[in-house]
Amino acid sequence: MVEKRKYRELFKSKDLVSFRVNQKETDIYVAVNGREKRKLKSIIAKTEKLVGDYRRDIENYIKNYPIFEVSFRPVAVDSNAPEIIKQMAQAALLANVGPFASVAGAIAGAVGRKLSEEISDVIIENGGDVFIKTSKTRKVGIYYGSKEISNGFGLEVHSPDTPLGICASSGTRGHSFSFGRADVAVAVSNSTALADACATAMGNLVKENRDIAKGINFAKSIEGIKGVVIIKGGQFGFWGDIRIISI
Repeated sequence: MVEKRKYRELFKSKDLVSFRVNQKETDIYVAVNGREKRKLKSIIAKTEKLVGDYRRDIENYIKNYPIFEVSFRPVAVDSNAPEIIKQMAQAALLANVGPFASVAGAIAGAVGRKLSEEISDVIIENGGDVFIKTSKTRKVGIYYGSKEISNGFGLEVHSPDTPLGICASSGTRGHSFSFGRADVAVAVSNSTALADACATAMGNLVKENRDIAKGINFAKSIEGIKGVVIIKGGQFGFWGDIRIISI
């Protein structure tokens, strides 16, 4: 059964058209420039093929190297590994987590970059991990806590800063495993896979409110991370080249 993701109901960009692609555990929400509406069927077909191809690369690799899926530590891969496997391995190495800590972000980023070769505005959301390439300023809400809303604030994303990955990890909501208890840890990077791995790593570190600073200091040490937000128990911290706004 596919989990209902109520935060998707909050999507409000009138200049975009959206659709959903669901393959096994992968459930992605895609929004593209509304001017592409006439090509929507072909875009959906291309997205489905991309998701299938990347999933196949990952599935085939873990058949031969099952440790890649279950390890909580970085795993070395050989030079012949598929590109998405290399991206996951590199992100895991930088954030000191297992490769699958970045799988959702890696798929979102890989699909998004391919689509954005031909489309000016592309947003891919995969379980709270977002790839965004935009021609205009957009707002991305940060969803946490018990309310079915964005809790009143988010990030402002400007076109020159994209493509960008904005990824979230939570130890109190959702189905993904976390060693920590952060309400939400958000990381921003030009690599969606790295943003996902970093968000997971920060979330693992935050067990109490006082750990917010620990999570932020960790993120500062990772080359390629542009900024972060961590929320725990009504307190929050942020760092980096990001724009926090009211929504």
